[in-house]
Amino acid sequence: MAAKARRLKSFTILAVVLWSALVFLAWSQPWFSLTASGRAGDSLTISVQGSIAGPALSALALAGLALSAALAIAGTVVRAVLGFLELVLGASIAFSSISALADPAGASQAAVTTATGVAGSGSIKAIVSAASPTLWPYLAVVVGVLMALTGILIMVSLRRWPVSGRRYQPVQFAAADGRTSSNPADLLEPDDDKADDETEPANPVDPDEVAISSKNAAVDNWDSLTRGTDPTS
Repeated sequence: MAAKARRLKSFTILAVVLWSALVFLAWSQPWFSLTASGRAGDSLTISVQGSIAGPALSALALAGLALSAALAIAGTVVRAVLGFLELVLGASIAFSSISALADPAGASQAAVTTATGVAGSGSIKAIVSAASPTLWPYLAVVVGVLMALTGILIMVSLRRWPVSGRRYQPVQFAAADGRTSSNPADLLEPDDDKADDETEPANPVDPDEVAISSKNAAVDNWDSLTRGTDPTS
């Protein structure tokens, strides 16, 4: 059972890392090949990178990598939050990619403006005559869906994961009766709290009485040594 839990945890974290790496890969590749009219009336072929068509994907992928590191040491409650965040990241990646596929000219405005000098959404759409997507935006959509499903898997299976390593757990103190707590003060008995306060004697001694007793003892010792006579006379 413990081995299955460890495999589940390792598989899930590895999946999160893999999906994030694939999003980075898709973001760095060309997404569209546009045909647009130049200023002289000539036809231009413009290659649009994923960094232009889907600029948010790099930040979302980086967040996924950071999330995978947090999953390795997260407790049950934090793991549920991270699972929900993974779901949101995947949905955002899929939505961004689908939006670019639905409007290639709009997603490629920066590249078209750089190549032709034409700016403005309406003007750019007017000069773009054709748009051919590559496989990379479709891959980004698929990976986004897989990330969302992984987030659901994390939330569904969070109680089946093994407990994090002992070095990530707070120090636990144990009392003789078996009680444990991270705060040693919680394990003290009521009598233990009062022990430090009971340091003064119940009947304090008067210093004057001590001096009188010492004087009387000295006189008695002198009388016993001189047998009641004055040795100086």
